[in-house]
Amino acid sequence: MRLLLVRHGQTPSNVDFLLDTAVPGPGLTELGERQAAALPGALAGEDIEALYASTLVRTQLTAAPLAAARGLEVTVRDGIREVAAGDLEMLPGDSGLGELYMRTVFAWAAGDTALRMPGGESGAEALARYDAVVAEAAESGAGTVALVSHGAAIRMWTAARAGNVDVAFAAARPLDNTGVVVLEGSPADGWKALTWQGTVVAPAGESGPAGQPVDAAG
Repeated sequence: MRLLLVRHGQTPSNVDFLLDTAVPGPGLTELGERQAAALPGALAGEDIEALYASTLVRTQLTAAPLAAARGLEVTVRDGIREVAAGDLEMLPGDSGLGELYMRTVFAWAAGDTALRMPGGESGAEALARYDAVVAEAAESGAGTVALVSHGAAIRMWTAARAGNVDVAFAAARPLDNTGVVVLEGSPADGWKALTWQGTVVAPAGESGPAGQPVDAAG
């Protein structure tokens, strides 16, 4: 299966750099609406057969233009929502406590899945819910599936599950709004990242450490 992990369009909380993870969450800014409207064109070369969005409003609004352009229904699943910030909710992401959020997310990706977000979920819980939606998509038989999800969740899951993406790679490459990570594989055989926001990702063992981009400009 070809799996497209798409971050949602810009929200007011993104502008203010706040950890806003609760359901249903904010809608999109005017820029976010334009980003969502541009998504069908950006993914014109992808033969998307199934489309999922999280339970947060921003992913459903982002998915809507793509769904309309492809004649697809949007399947809404809680499992691909953003990593819950718990006690860190609505803190600035660049504050001392706010930075604990991403440190925790990447600790999960590195294997410390028993660690719990302060007042929130553990890595094992976050990965399990995301895995369940990916497995459902794989079982649908669709050749290409798009999941409209969230930045931290996408980076965490990809670093944990793609054999050629390590934590250092994902940590150094934030996803822009409507940025896309393209993977191929299956839950049984594992996953390989093909591109990360347009940059080709090397196979494990090629061009140095796993997850290094092939092109020097990456």
